[in-house]
Amino acid sequence: MEWIEKTIGELCDIGGGEVKTGPFGSQLHQEDYSDEGTPVVMPADIIDGGISQTKIARVKESHVDRLYKHKLSIGDIIYGRRGDIGRQTIIKRDYEGWLCGTGCLRISLGNSIINPEYLHLYLKIPEVIGWIQNQAIGATMPNLNTGILRRVPVIFPSSCDNQNKIAAILSTYDDLIENNKRRIALLEKMAEEIYCEWFVRFRFPGYQTAEFEKGIPKNWEIKVMRDLVSYYVGGGWGEENESSTFSKGAYVIRGTDIPHLSSGNYTNRVFRYHKPSNFKARKLEVNDFIFEVSGGSKDQLLGRNLMVSEGLLKLFENKVICASFCKQIRFDAQKVSPLFMKYYLKLYYECDLVGIYQVQSTGISNYQFESFLNYQTISLPEKRILDEFDKLIEPIIRQQETLAFENLNLITTKDSLLPRLISGKLSVENLDIQFPPSMLDAQALYGEARS
Repeated sequence: MEWIEKTIGELCDIGGGEVKTGPFGSQLHQEDYSDEGTPVVMPADIIDGGISQTKIARVKESHVDRLYKHKLSIGDIIYGRRGDIGRQTIIKRDYEGWLCGTGCLRISLGNSIINPEYLHLYLKIPEVIGWIQNQAIGATMPNLNTGILRRVPVIFPSSCDNQNKIAAILSTYDDLIENNKRRIALLEKMAEEIYCEWFVRFRFPGYQTAEFEKGIPKNWEIKVMRDLVSYYVGGGWGEENESSTFSKGAYVIRGTDIPHLSSGNYTNRVFRYHKPSNFKARKLEVNDFIFEVSGGSKDQLLGRNLMVSEGLLKLFENKVICASFCKQIRFDAQKVSPLFMKYYLKLYYECDLVGIYQVQSTGISNYQFESFLNYQTISLPEKRILDEFDKLIEPIIRQQETLAFENLNLITTKDSLLPRLISGKLSVENLDIQFPPSMLDAQALYGEARS
């Protein structure tokens, strides 16, 4: 199999494409954004090789025409310019016509000699990410620019057929992973809906005959958080290297890890060394909660939270604490169901109610955790209802975790195949490979795969 080496800049020049920046602040103002309209991809939206639509910005349609130069096309590759500069994503059919946002860089290959799917996968190789990071500028935070991206060296098969085959093999794993992510999200939506139906809309089993007083069932109790918490302690960070004082090795879950772990992304784990006494006081157990109390930003409220399940403890080999910007909370299982608290706290955060106890000082946000415990009230259902809720939710949680571990295995296998396929150590020349669904756009745009 013959291989070619070119830079990204050369590949863009061959195809009549370019490497360019997103719109500058003078082109896109705060007042241009709206709740509806065309989505704008920002660096924060590029997560795990895809585009998260959870908090995606949108602009009014009246502004799209003047920003036409920043419209995204199938096959474009988007990078964030600052921070985690190794993250990138490829634009597929669902994102066609969206806008490249401020703070992003876009690679448009045009009608080049390389399949964008192949390039997208090639740019995930650790050695390539390392090369880009070593070229980055900036004293405190790494920064990318168009010049750096244009200089990235790319090695690829001369045959479009072989490029497609490599991309097809790896994209099949991506499709399986994405399918599992969707299933995890649907299961979570199902659990959230059960919670809301029972405990927000009060349509719980037997509600037809229940007596209500002041808007809640008469036999439910009003408690403050402190009544339900049996133990809490601040987290720790430990040291990077082992020493006689910091001798206990254990993982650490940070506030930034909470969204990933909550959605079933089990790929990132941070390992540190701790004082044995600190670890003993902070070791997480099944049904403990992690609650973020410091850090945050004007766009990221504190109060992100995570319930520790059996699956998570297994992932972290039963030796894990929460980070120092978080609190470990243990609820009294005799008084309240941890699963009930999981969805109570999740809804509490998503409705921005956590902001009541958040304060800003010296550039960092802090959570008034003691006030939260003392004054935050909760309507507590009777035990019979909580037990029925647990019976419905526990199988959903187990199924989510099974899918999350399947994804971890798929990602591990894919990551081991990636450098071997792209280096040519595993030949694809004699393989008859079908395109996965996610590559149908690439197949139409960049040539049919030959058997």
